[in-house]
Amino acid sequence: MDKIPDYSGLSLFDIISQLRTRSSTLEKDEILEFLILDPDRCLGMYAGEKLFLDSETYLCRSWRTWNDLATLFGFRMLTPRPFDRHRLRLRWSKLGRESFHQEDPEEKYTLQSRFSRISKEEEASFLYYYSQSLRRLNIGERYEILDLGIHRGHELEPIRRLSGDKFSAMRIIGVDRAADALEEAQKRYPDNLRTYCHDINNLAALDPGRFDLILSIGTLQSPGIALKPLIMNLVQHHLKPDGALLLGWPNARWRDGELLYGAQAPNYPFNELSLVIKDLYWIKKYLQQHHFRVVITGREYLFLEATKIGKSG
Repeated sequence: MDKIPDYSGLSLFDIISQLRTRSSTLEKDEILEFLILDPDRCLGMYAGEKLFLDSETYLCRSWRTWNDLATLFGFRMLTPRPFDRHRLRLRWSKLGRESFHQEDPEEKYTLQSRFSRISKEEEASFLYYYSQSLRRLNIGERYEILDLGIHRGHELEPIRRLSGDKFSAMRIIGVDRAADALEEAQKRYPDNLRTYCHDINNLAALDPGRFDLILSIGTLQSPGIALKPLIMNLVQHHLKPDGALLLGWPNARWRDGELLYGAQAPNYPFNELSLVIKDLYWIKKYLQQHHFRVVITGREYLFLEATKIGKSG
């Protein structure tokens, strides 16, 4: 049996160098193992601080560090095993390349797609920031809601939970191009949701009216969206004078069941943020010119929330 590499006393630079070499030859579900200092021994200590135990020198790393490294190298963390008094046997499993991002554009968002297996509201890094934004926007007082790119309506469940009894009085319009997904959303919220299979670039044809909240999560970055004309149209023709916006961009990608930080542009093999930063900057500047207070939060998803200055919300 090969000796398990010991990373418990290595610098992070050396660890990354070894991981890069070892991980490059592994296939899906193959296991990568190595020894680490038990992170529970490092509570309150900083990354790389030395810890002297039984005449040995170790370098502290938190669970966050090891989980970040697993994500960066395309692995999922498995349950560690004890090795000796101070060290653990850390085990990673190589992720497959399967992702809905690679599917045919015409099939990518149907109920038969990988995308339809995803429940964003069950991802902590999505739900936490999304719920915080909804609270700041006083979601219980936003009775008229337009949801662009609603798909199966998963982002409505946190609204229902946070609004309580007020949810039944809300009128929600959902627009999407995936007809079968809209049918499922309609079944989930039959009393106050009305859905339209329609191109959101052409809302004028629907004439949906004006809303207290315009919501769009993970849709505005799509190649077929004319972003600037759409935002201007929403603000000028579909938002009430004291209305709010909550817009979300994925800064992540799904692989083999895992949500991995960092969106990947088609022409780059790494996380590239210039396009989303450009879009967010333009929208923020435009909304501020129209007297909105704009806040941008999030991590795996970036959320832009906007409320009129001097108005409730």
